[in-house]
Amino acid sequence: MGIDIRIAAPADAASACALLRRSIALGCEADHRDQPGLLDTWLGNKTPENVAAWFAAPTNYAIVAEQDGKLLGLALLTQSGKVPLCYVEPDALRIGVGRALLAALEAQARTWNIRKLHLHSPHSAAQFFERHGYTNAGLEKSCFGMESNLLWKALDIDPAVAAKQGKRFCNCSQ
Repeated sequence: MGIDIRIAAPADAASACALLRRSIALGCEADHRDQPGLLDTWLGNKTPENVAAWFAAPTNYAIVAEQDGKLLGLALLTQSGKVPLCYVEPDALRIGVGRALLAALEAQARTWNIRKLHLHSPHSAAQFFERHGYTNAGLEKSCFGMESNLLWKALDIDPAVAAKQGKRFCNCSQ
């Protein structure tokens, strides 16, 4: 009964969108405090069509987490090192879904030779990221008007990737 992480497929868009909307509406309730205007703005771009487009963009790495065929989470990494999505089904919190998604994103970032990840997180999830090595740089207003935490993490480069790339530009061995 493990958690399976796989690349998100276009066919996942509708169920992933529903999960995303549930996670925000229920799991982030302390953040939006059930304020309809804030919640509506936050959910405004969370449509199956947009999720499908995010999954299909060639510069994105979109993944989903499943257990026994049930979708439990989704996450997305851009080639610029941004993590715009990392959401878990509210009933599946604290069973390792978020940790598995984050580990997969970080592994892909290393493959892409991204040295630093960054994201905006609501207060309710900021401690999760901090527990996984992310530094909280403070509060910023999100694009939908809510204060969110700006978090970042420096990544060590994967030794296998470094070996394939050869010596650094300065010809030093370290």
